[in-house]
Amino acid sequence: MVRRRVAVLISGSGSNLQALIDAGTRSDSAAEIVLVVSNRADAFGLVRAERAGIPAVVVDHRHHPDRAAFEAAIMAELHAAEVEIVCLAGFMRILTPGFVEAWRDRMLNIHPSLLPAFRGLHTHARALAAGVLVHGCTVHLVRPELDDGPILVQGIVPVLPEDDEARLAARVLELEHRCYPLALQLLASGAVRVAGERVEAAAPRLLRHPLLKQSMEG
Repeated sequence: MVRRRVAVLISGSGSNLQALIDAGTRSDSAAEIVLVVSNRADAFGLVRAERAGIPAVVVDHRHHPDRAAFEAAIMAELHAAEVEIVCLAGFMRILTPGFVEAWRDRMLNIHPSLLPAFRGLHTHARALAAGVLVHGCTVHLVRPELDDGPILVQGIVPVLPEDDEARLAARVLELEHRCYPLALQLLASGAVRVAGERVEAAAPRLLRHPLLKQSMEG
């Protein structure tokens, strides 16, 4: 199998990066992480990349005069590494429409809610405040509008009566670490087809937290 060359853009601890790294070690993986890019030199995700033997670079947004120069520096690194797919994993910079369109249907993002619900920040607190019974995460293809784009994979968790923001966030993160590798595998292997703003696939694209079934039966 010819594996697709993947770059992961990060800003922080890189727990989803680690999930992608771990998945990439499987013999059936259709994706190979060939580059990690961080806009912060202190991001722990850089340590994860080093431990895995993956080339990593820092492109600090503060060292560039504007977003165009910052994104041009990232693009140069991606092209030099012959990257085919880009994964955003806790990358805390908003990308311009031009950059996004250059990677149309080849750039993934993970968001901690069941999109289109709770776009933006503080999703777990907002889910609790809204009184929803289920919450979760979404891996989607990136479009210029924030937290928008065709949905590749979603993961659902129950919202339990004793939940606070931290408990709910931890439960969602468990599924994030399963959903992101699945979404990348589906895209890299060609198991999904993008038709406009929808994703078509025969493979299952919905994951459920083990507690969800228990809570429904209780």
